[in-house]
Amino acid sequence: MRIIIFTCKRLILLIPTLLGIVILVFFISHVIPADPAALVAGPFADQKQIEEIRRMYGFDRPIYEQLWMYLIQLIRGDLGESLYTRRPVAWEIKSRFPATLELAFVSLFLSVILGIPIGILTAIKRNLWIDHLFRGITIAGLAIAAFWLGIMLQLFLGYRLDLLPIAGRISGNAPANITGLYLLDSLLTLNWGAFFRSLKHLILPTATLTFTAFATLVRFTRAGVLNTLTSDYVRYERSMGLPRRLLVYKYILRNSLTATVSQIGLLFGLLLAGSVVVERVFSWPGLGSFAVESIIMMDYKAVLAVALWSGFAYTIGNLFVDIALALIDPRETTR
Repeated sequence: MRIIIFTCKRLILLIPTLLGIVILVFFISHVIPADPAALVAGPFADQKQIEEIRRMYGFDRPIYEQLWMYLIQLIRGDLGESLYTRRPVAWEIKSRFPATLELAFVSLFLSVILGIPIGILTAIKRNLWIDHLFRGITIAGLAIAAFWLGIMLQLFLGYRLDLLPIAGRISGNAPANITGLYLLDSLLTLNWGAFFRSLKHLILPTATLTFTAFATLVRFTRAGVLNTLTSDYVRYERSMGLPRRLLVYKYILRNSLTATVSQIGLLFGLLLAGSVVVERVFSWPGLGSFAVESIIMMDYKAVLAVALWSGFAYTIGNLFVDIALALIDPRETTR
């Protein structure tokens, strides 16, 4: 019952948070020194045509009126029309979201199943060779820029060794569109050819995103386990002769993964909203690529919608973190 009440409170708090994100992003987008009306009119339009387009889209109205109109549109579920593609922005986001979701989910899944066990291992083997090895790897993972790593993987594994494709989401025909996630759709339709083709295209961008997320989880898990290992109750259980495996999985993990769980939620939001550079490097047809194209073309409506989506992704990530922490430690529900 406490968890349900706690979740409802967090859901209610989402409303002012999302409203604040909308208002903040809207005002920031109007600070950018660009004229969307001139972009729509084209390079050969005269001032009269530009002014007509400005009136048509409401750009000539006071900013508070534009904000009110935009909030009304959002309540109706209308994100406006892209000034560049001439299609609804909501349709653009819906069509590109599965690509970003697949990339983010696979990257986070690999980071979790690799990062948490290795973080535990390096904490238990503190100051041994394996600890020093992974400390060096995690420092590199946090220090190396994602775009540089992606380009190096392309040059070495794509161009030089010709092992993996360096761009796109799939070669040949895509699987039947059920969920928009190529791996899952391939499995649902038993299309093994499409599954392995999409998997090959997924390896390089996933490796690029996973490296940083993996390094973050290893370091947080290691720090949490080391802190728990020095606790009095752990020392007591050790003195009682409790087997190390039981000690780790029954007593240490639950009390040391709080920070790690928080990072998992934040990383998921980051991977969903912040994979712009990686998607651009690998020509991945997701929201990141759409964001870059919209910025280059000064597509006001699309940039605003993508920025709102990024804020929404982080907010939902934080919500899941709060719920997960409450399940791990019931004391969180009293805060």
